[in-house]
Amino acid sequence: MRELVVISGKGGTGKTSLLACFAVLAGEAALADCDVDAADLHLVLTPKILRRELFRSGHEAVIRRELCRTCGKCFELCRFEAVQQEATPAEGFGGDGRRVFRIDPVACEGCGVCVRFCPQGAIEFPERKCGEWFVSDTRCGPMVHARLSIAAENSGKLVSTVRREARRVAEARGLGLILVDGPPGIGCPVIASITGASSVLVVTEPTVAGEHDLERVLALCRHFGIPSAVCVNKWDLNEGMAQRIERRAQEQGAESVGRIPYDQMVTAAQLQARAVVELGGSAAEAIRGVWEHFRSIGERHGAA
Repeated sequence: MRELVVISGKGGTGKTSLLACFAVLAGEAALADCDVDAADLHLVLTPKILRRELFRSGHEAVIRRELCRTCGKCFELCRFEAVQQEATPAEGFGGDGRRVFRIDPVACEGCGVCVRFCPQGAIEFPERKCGEWFVSDTRCGPMVHARLSIAAENSGKLVSTVRREARRVAEARGLGLILVDGPPGIGCPVIASITGASSVLVVTEPTVAGEHDLERVLALCRHFGIPSAVCVNKWDLNEGMAQRIERRAQEQGAESVGRIPYDQMVTAAQLQARAVVELGGSAAEAIRGVWEHFRSIGERHGAA
């Protein structure tokens, strides 16, 4: 089974628009949106959700007020300042004037120190709800996608869940290709997206920042031994820089699979929740060539 991943050095380079086009051109493939921190492939492919699952990871501390004796041990030991001290209303206003403690779920790192050292055993340590993941149907095939909760962590683990389920769905439906929309950057979610993939396409822009980000991403791909290719989006905004980026990419062992010009049809397609190859235009024609070239790389390097 081949697994082709599209990533970028930063957000906004057009990787999701490109992946949506690949999904249309592939005909029938399993899709995975691994940009769980800011998933938006669903905006183009309008999936119909078939299955919805909670994603739980790590733990968070919760003080049980009825057991707490307000000794302040948790407040003293928490190095993340997640335990907050509050005063109850004065006696004349319905309270007893004692201090009380609460744990800020956003600041809590789930280390468990307060749970371990609370003399009253008044702190619970439930599993943390970090988001949801979905299995859906789209006009281009099945899609596994997810939504990470606000301020939630462990997006790398959620990415691994999405990829695992996409592979399971592909096997169940007899599909030999998985197309992955990866997150931007070089952090944990990106590593979780590309490890073990057949090949990676890095989408960049003809700018100094684009060149710098591209070099970091290609270094990451080399570290994990994953065949990589490069596509310059909106190349005609700075042709000289586009040539320089392609030259630098080749020096680092990455193939150049084509360029995509700036085209207002891309925006028109987004407004209609469609991939630009479904409408046509100069960008659509260029993307067809990029897809054929990139697909051939994945075929040469065999199954993941």
